[in-house]
Amino acid sequence: MRFCSSCGAPIERKVPEGEDRSRDVCTACGEIFYRNPKVVAGAIPEWRGEILFCRRAIGPREGFWTLPAGFMEMRETTAAAAARETLEEANARIVDPALYCYFDIPRISQVYVMFRARLAEPRFSPGYESLETRLFEIAEIPWDELAFPAIELTLRRYVTDLEAGHFVVHNETIDRMPGE
Repeated sequence: MRFCSSCGAPIERKVPEGEDRSRDVCTACGEIFYRNPKVVAGAIPEWRGEILFCRRAIGPREGFWTLPAGFMEMRETTAAAAARETLEEANARIVDPALYCYFDIPRISQVYVMFRARLAEPRFSPGYESLETRLFEIAEIPWDELAFPAIELTLRRYVTDLEAGHFVVHNETIDRMPGE
């Protein structure tokens, strides 16, 4: 950011009074511009023992499998964002979303909020961000072809909880990138 979006004056990077870190600050009006983490919301769309996956048509990780998820929009709840992303990426509707995983990923300034949800009906097809959509049985999960660590961790927790016969809400920090 080079100029203030409020008054047009130049921006400088400095630690504002009362703050503990460097921020973009307007040299004229003093407005402080905060950069905050992005929230990613998604779902584990379940249908009769299977899970709906999307194969990515866009980067990053084009061609890899993922659960429907994406960046939350302004004035949207996380559950609504998960439902919207499922509709956008898989042309599928989910019902009864229940919070399942909450992952902090400070390395890339993201927070993942994943919900368990049921497909309203077994109708789905690739959206514009997906090459393919498919229901996978647990034994078929393409572990070596998953797009993101948060998706892998969500699914590993899901399989463990499924085998234990009860689901709990998970909260963890992810500090690795794909391939690490």
